[in-house]
Amino acid sequence: MPEVLFSEIDMKKILVIHGPNINLLGKREPQIYGNFSLEEINKEIGIVAKEEEVLIETFQSNSEGELITRIQQALGRFDAIVINPGAYTHTSIAIRDAITAVGIPTVEVHLSNIHKREEFRKVSMLADVVVGQISGFGMDSYLLGLRAAASLLRKGKDSEKKCLPGDKKEV
Repeated sequence: MPEVLFSEIDMKKILVIHGPNINLLGKREPQIYGNFSLEEINKEIGIVAKEEEVLIETFQSNSEGELITRIQQALGRFDAIVINPGAYTHTSIAIRDAITAVGIPTVEVHLSNIHKREEFRKVSMLADVVVGQISGFGMDSYLLGLRAAASLLRKGKDSEKKCLPGDKKEV
């Protein structure tokens, strides 16, 4: 069940999606991912959301299909998405296609620096359809991603959110 941390009718809404194995934080490879839990991340996200004056909802799943469904359900309900797709970053064309299909500005975040890891982790299937990518800052990657999404919404830069493959952008 999604956790709604606070709400107000006129506030911008941001969906924060945690991908596979994020529920094991604090137990899973703490030397790479840190000693904090998913609950601690969500608590800090809630604090930043209040500072940024945005409504957030968090969602975690280990299932690719559930992540895709949640992205699709965001259409018309959320103004931005912050996503840590976990290992699906490197393999999921379906998550990439869902992000493209909904057209919601999306920020990709990673706890570890994916560019300093194994070769297969250096490639993101989402990189060219998200607004930006933040990695390597541990829990702060989420907080920076949330601040970036909130800033984007405040500035009304939806028209500059992404340039999809094949799109032409006038200079």
